[in-house]
This record gives sequence, C-alpha cells and structure tokens, in this order.
Amino acid sequence: MRIGYARVSTLEQHLDLQIDALETAGCEKIFTDTTSGAGSERFGLSQALSFMREGDVFIVWKLDRLGRSLRDLIDIISALRQRGIGFRVLQESIDTTTPAGELIFHIFGALAEFERALIRQRTQAGLQAARARGRKGGRPKKLNPKQEEQVAKMLADTSIPIEDIEALFPKVSRTTLYRIGKRATQESR
Repeated sequence: MRIGYARVSTLEQHLDLQIDALETAGCEKIFTDTTSGAGSERFGLSQALSFMREGDVFIVWKLDRLGRSLRDLIDIISALRQRGIGFRVLQESIDTTTPAGELIFHIFGALAEFERALIRQRTQAGLQAARARGRKGGRPKKLNPKQEEQVAKMLADTSIPIEDIEALFPKVSRTTLYRIGKRATQESR
C-alpha cells in the first residue's frame, strides 16, 4: 500500500498541491499536518507511521516536509527501513526501494554522522578551552565547603535526627546530605 504524508507550516498555506501530487503517485491513504516542522507535535506523521505495515511505501512530496533536521530525517527513514517500509520523495526523485535510492539514503546517513562528529568535536574543544580558563562544567553545588563541613559534623552526631538537618538545608535532598557525610567519613580515614 502507498501511504502519503503532506505538511504545511501555517494555516494560510494549502495542502492541495501536495495532496494532488501524492494522489497522482498512487497513494491510497494520505495523512496531513498543518504545523511548523520544528517545534510542535506532528499528529498526522505519528498516525502515518503507526498505520504503515511491512511492504508499504511511504511517500512525501518534498524531503523538507518530513524531517525537522537531517538527523530527524535519517531517524525516520531508518525506522521505516527496519520495519520493511519503502520511502519515496516525489520532488527529489528519491526512492529507497531502488538501489540508487538506497545509495542516496546511505550518503545522507554518512553526512548526518559527520555532522554529529563535528558537533561532538566542537563541544569537546569548547569544554577544554573553558577548563583552561579555570571554569568547571556541571551543576553548581548547593552547599559551599563550610556548609558541607557543617552537614558532615551534624551527621556524625547521631543525636541529631536527619529531619532536623533537612530542615536547616531545605534545598538539599536527603541523598545529597548522606553523600556529603559518606565523603567526609572516607576523607577522614
């Protein structure tokens, strides 16, 4: 079965052109969305993906109607492929049910992987540069060293209930308080 998907970003735009092209391509069922591809939920796409079965062919008018990004496109197409569903794009003449279309898909996958590697590399370089300037990453500590020392002493005094310590430090979880006590005990050995 051929399943179509059409999407426009705003209510002022019309789906007619895409729907006509999908019907001409032989789509027996067409799902639609009128929403921005970037930020919102695409219910029509979700319905189309859950409706399709092995052996079906998923058809879109243009590639940009389907994915929010190259990575998103690759993920959707990979999921289709794993389920035994073919994929066609009418305007770009991509058809993963043919050897040439499969090659294009692999090229897209390689580009997406390359993009992820570059992002990872830039992130690592940024973190190293920040560390060289004395910055540390991660979540800021809720307690300063003096407060941590106070918590450790209070935990060591078994006459003080944990609830009283929690009341003094309301923004700190019980788990964190115990972790501070454990660390202080290990450092004193």
